[in-house]
Amino acid sequence: MMTLKINGEPREVADDLTICALLESLGLGGKPVVVEWNEEALSPSEFEKILSNDDRVEIITIAAGG
Repeated sequence: MMTLKINGEPREVADDLTICALLESLGLGGKPVVVEWNEEALSPSEFEKILSNDDRVEIITIAAGG
């Protein structure tokens, strides 16, 4: 297990977790999101990066409105 800071809150997750797998575990897989990893904005093509202990991840969901 490792600890990540997700949206400012510490959370225990499995080792060798990708950003994509993290999103799936949070119920956000396939949904429009913006992800910042250690203060770097990522494109969806980079979601296969493997997370490390103490990484900081910010996840913002995108919602359309009218």
